[in-house]
Amino acid sequence: MADNAPGIEAWKEHTSAFDRVRSVAEAVSQPRSASAIADEALVAENTARSHLERLVEMNVLLKTDREGTALYTPDPLYVRIRTLRDLLEEYDHDGLIGLKSDLQKRIETWREEYDVDAPETLRERAGQTDQVERTSEIRTTASEWELTRYRLTIVEDAIENYATYSRDDRATA
Repeated sequence: MADNAPGIEAWKEHTSAFDRVRSVAEAVSQPRSASAIADEALVAENTARSHLERLVEMNVLLKTDREGTALYTPDPLYVRIRTLRDLLEEYDHDGLIGLKSDLQKRIETWREEYDVDAPETLRERAGQTDQVERTSEIRTTASEWELTRYRLTIVEDAIENYATYSRDDRATA
């Protein structure tokens, strides 16, 4: 991130180093080193490493080692629970059922449109097309299908456990 980009100074002034490191680390889609996260979070590498280790201890991030370099990525369980909590805050039980129906309809539409049962099969088809635009379209749809299928599992979990997860007195349990 360029130090003179609009908003950078405001971000540094109004956000703690820990929050900047957490924000960057939670947004990565591939494992990243402390150095790469530090650069983007605008902190020293030692500061980033310290905060990243704390986030690992808090089960927010996973740490792996690749050729002697520690790499950090969001913990999928943490991401799932956070998404589940967001859904429960946004929707009531009926709203979750409606969302489930919408997600199922999207998947059914893709099944009918492409005449396949899974996004993996659709990805295989992308490798067989001759047109760049069509390949890109199919790959994008396959990715959206995978994400929709994953989100559907979380919505189903929220519906199945709604009474337990949404109780007002859950903080006292």
